[in-house]
Amino acid sequence: MRERNKVWLTTLLLTVCVFASSLTAFAADGKEKYVPEMYASFWSLIPPVVAIVLALITKEVYSSLFVGILIGGVFWSGFHFEKTITHVFQDGIVGVLSTKYNVGILVFLVVLGIMVCMMNKAGGSAAFGRWAGKHIKTRVGAQLATILLGIVIFIDDYFNCLTVGSVMRPVTDKHNVSRAKLSYLIDATAAPVCIIAPISSWAAAVTGFVEGEDGFSIFIHAIPYNFYAIVTVVMMVTLVCSKFDYGPMKLHEQNAIKGDLYTTEDRPYATAENEMEESKGNVIDLVLPIAVLIVCCVIGMIYTGGFFSGTGFVKAFSGSDASVGLMLGSFFAFIVTVVFYAVRKVLSFNESMECVPEGFKAMVPAILILTFAWTLKAMTDSLGAAEFVANLMKTAAGGLVSLLPAIIFLVGCFLAFATGTSWGTFGILIPIVVAVFAGTNEQMMIISISACMAGAVCGDHCSPISDTTIMASAGGQCNHVNHVTTQLPYAITAAAVSFVSYIIAGFVRNAFICLPASIVLMIGTLLVIRSITRKPEDLA
Repeated sequence: MRERNKVWLTTLLLTVCVFASSLTAFAADGKEKYVPEMYASFWSLIPPVVAIVLALITKEVYSSLFVGILIGGVFWSGFHFEKTITHVFQDGIVGVLSTKYNVGILVFLVVLGIMVCMMNKAGGSAAFGRWAGKHIKTRVGAQLATILLGIVIFIDDYFNCLTVGSVMRPVTDKHNVSRAKLSYLIDATAAPVCIIAPISSWAAAVTGFVEGEDGFSIFIHAIPYNFYAIVTVVMMVTLVCSKFDYGPMKLHEQNAIKGDLYTTEDRPYATAENEMEESKGNVIDLVLPIAVLIVCCVIGMIYTGGFFSGTGFVKAFSGSDASVGLMLGSFFAFIVTVVFYAVRKVLSFNESMECVPEGFKAMVPAILILTFAWTLKAMTDSLGAAEFVANLMKTAAGGLVSLLPAIIFLVGCFLAFATGTSWGTFGILIPIVVAVFAGTNEQMMIISISACMAGAVCGDHCSPISDTTIMASAGGQCNHVNHVTTQLPYAITAAAVSFVSYIIAGFVRNAFICLPASIVLMIGTLLVIRSITRKPEDLA
């Protein structure tokens, strides 16, 4: 009955939107640039909010995203049927799939799926699981190893999500760690770690937005004030070491201990283990392809930044094109893996080629969600959501200077959550902060830029339409809505601690005081939550 209600709800919303789009005609002068009536208004944020709320209510992400996209098209066209359809499909879906950056990410995603399929078929994943079973004895050890690997692979969040998931999934499965918990650990060591790593695609993006200043130096000085990223890592380690979970995650973990890694009926990757070869392969059949992948992706990224044309390593990384670099690196890693398996005679060339369509199929859910998420972002961009938030920020910058970092953090959280993009949030907020504080108060500029980054990562971490969140679901092979709903209470807790920390930082303005205070506050908050939520049977 509940499934039938979900279908009726989605169908009704779609019907209402299509009907509304045919009510009026909107005539525009073809010689002038078209600007919708709702441009840069509060209504520009409605489409992503509707999509997110629907996804959380219905537990069905595809139709929820499409409803949000359709509402964005209706608002943009002024309720004109033809303009709505052409904007959604031509400017939206076709537009985002025609973008070089997006296509590069999709190619990288597909190649990763193929390589995972090959590693499973070659027996490398199973062999690593057996090896890890001998060396990693506990559930705590399996989760700490996942966190450590996520921190080590700090180059790029996409790469982090899929690589950590591929390597650690056999280990966490063996120790009955839920797929929801694995996806959380992957997601929480992706963007939050990348945003405090000087050599990463995220650092390159941030420094590019700090015009007229030494962006890389500011990024380095902002790291101790990036409270959300740091307290998220502290939170993960504390939760794992104390064997403590709360919210929906607690149910998933309790079920996993009993043998059910998924909890819900929807299990899009439940048959993946059946493709894993147990009888052949060695640990090297997983470790070497992953190592080659890391090396090739680093080379690919510095290549796009001009390293082999004489540019320095750091500058090449800062100026790299992550999409092209990851695509090229993954392709060459795939070629090396095919040859390596053929030489070792664990997979013939034909068997490797059989993995190509299988790996592609495994990534179809992530590709669909990414495509819809990108299209939804295109709808919000066309409605001027960025300009709306920028105007709000300029208004807020007039007074309450000491509270401005906390305000910026909240605005960054909301914008990234609604749009699903942290880089877009950087692009909106950082130039405003630089304009407000450049040449007048450098310390507050650094704290506020850090608040921009922290808020963007926090919103991105929470948002079900974020590409990083989608990648984490794919890496952990977890139902996407399960991942979002179990992760949200943890992300909100870290956000609350970060908000208080930015209030302190706005007045104290000293990293040696503010950072330890935020860490102590995070641990203390978790201890309070644990004492409140712990039941008598948990003490047994």
